Order: sequence, then structure tokens, then C-alpha cells
Amino acid sequence: MKRTVLYVFMSVGSLFMHLNVHAKTKHRHSRKFAGRTLIHRTHAHHAKQSPYAGNGMLADAVKINRIKQRIDSISAFRPSIATENEEDLYPALGLYNNDWNTNAVNPYKEMNNLPESIAIDLSAFSMPCMGAVTSNYGFRPSMHRFHYGTDLKVTVGEPIHAAFSGKVRVVAYQPGGYGQVIVIRHNNGLETVYGHLSRQIVKVGQYVKAGEVIGLGGNTGHSTGPHLHFETRFLGVAINPAEIIDFENKVTHMDTYVFYADTKKRKRGEELAKVEGIAYHKVQLGDTLYSIAEKYGTTVDVLRHLNRIRNGIIKMGQLIRTA
Repeated sequence: MKRTVLYVFMSVGSLFMHLNVHAKTKHRHSRKFAGRTLIHRTHAHHAKQSPYAGNGMLADAVKINRIKQRIDSISAFRPSIATENEEDLYPALGLYNNDWNTNAVNPYKEMNNLPESIAIDLSAFSMPCMGAVTSNYGFRPSMHRFHYGTDLKVTVGEPIHAAFSGKVRVVAYQPGGYGQVIVIRHNNGLETVYGHLSRQIVKVGQYVKAGEVIGLGGNTGHSTGPHLHFETRFLGVAINPAEIIDFENKVTHMDTYVFYADTKKRKRGEELAKVEGIAYHKVQLGDTLYSIAEKYGTTVDVLRHLNRIRNGIIKMGQLIRTA
């Protein structure tokens, strides 16, 4: 009997101890979970309140910004290859024999291999500005020097436009002459000069389209008042812009201008049809130098010589001298 009572007592005690241990373990687990929850909520609260809470996002933003800056820096060098057209990338390459001087307006003073004559396409012309002519091309007795361009009236800050599509060769400042000046080489072989600007907004090597703003009118350099000094040159030889452009009506005289090495023979585009002994062919789809030579009873070598074609490449719409 005593043994039975003792066994029951011990069993009840053991059960009570087991329940007590289980309750304490459950309580510890509850406190641990509550602590984790409190820590999580505290972190969340500080994330909202701390000024450094966005560091992760800020780091991402800085990374993105650096990538954008890298892309922008690359883009700064991309204008010169903004077109896949080889002629746009290297305008009039054959004519200028790879001469790409980025400092001088006229670095071709020693060039003596001018073609006898060449037809220049003017069909994509755009007026540099709409101001009236204030001074013409020619010798200035009062200043005892030659004026190689045409001056056009502008206001300071007025947009100046590229006359033809091409690639910027010079962006410079010449205090004793042109002031802030831009020179563009064009696909048709011409180079145009824009002087006395107040601001240049293009870079050397940048490809620009006809009519695109390249700078702002001004009064820099050797200038007596705001105006655009505008020049047209071919292989460094200055051409009277009035031979090419009808400044009164703001258009070219014709879509073609014939350049002659002999200045006495130079004609406006409107006089091209009256020139005897010279014939031109406008390249059509499917034309080759061989087919053109055959059509006009001449040879490919003659065509290459007359038109200074070195690589044999011609483009649609190009004027090819055939005689």
C-alpha cells in the first residue's frame, strides 16, 4: 500500500516538473520571437527616420549616373560617326587628299593640283542667316586688303546655320581676324567659313546637316559691328559667295556651280548650260563609270581624271563631267 502511494506521488511530481519545464521553454521562445519582432520593427522605424536610409538607392543612382556620364562622354565623340554614309564621315576625301587640318582656315596655300574645272552640287543649300549684305567680296581700298567673304547683318546671339551638310573642321578663336570662327567641309567639295561669332556650339569632327544651328552671331575679332563674315572656298581658293548665292532671294542661283581654276572662266550656275565644250552627266540608279564612259564615247580613266575620282565610287545625283 505504501509502495503504491509512493509510486503515485512520484508520477504526479514527475508530470508536474515536465509541465513546468515545457511552460518555461515556451515562454523563452515567445520572448525570443517578440525580441526579433521588436528588432525588425525598430530597424524599419530607423530606416524611415535615418537620413542614411536611402544609401542603397543612392548608391544605385550614383552607379546609374556614372553609366550615363560614360555614355554621354562617348556620345561626345560620336557626332563624327552619327551617320553610316562614308561620304558624310569623310566629306570630299579624294579632293583633299586626306588633309584634315583642325587649326587653320586655309591650310591649302601650297596646293597646286587644282582641277581645271569641276561641277559642285548646291541643291541642299540653306541660308546661314537672313540678314542683308553689308559688305561684298573683293578688294577694300580703304583698308588696303582683300575681303574674301560676304558680310551679312546679324544681331548678337542670332542663330547661324550650316549652309550645306558636312563635317566641322575648325572651331577656333582668332582675335586679330575672324574672332570666333567655324569652318565646315562639305560633301560637295566646298568649305564654308563663319566668322565673328559670339558663340560656337559645335565641335571639331561633328557632322552637321544643312540648316542646323552651329553658332550665334556676334562681333568678335577684327569687327566694327555685329555681322557674319561668310566665305565659300574650294581647296582653299576663295570663291565670291555671290557667284553661288542669290543673297536677295536667299537661294542659290542654280543647283550647280562650276568651279574653274582659271578665275576668268568661272560662271554662275545659271550659265552652266551656255558653256561650250563641257558636258555633264547626272548619275542615275545603276550608273557606273564604265556605263557613263560608254554612253559618252570616252574612257573610265578620262572620267576619273576630269572629276578627280580616286576610288571609283559615284553616287546617285552626282554630276560627272564627261568632256
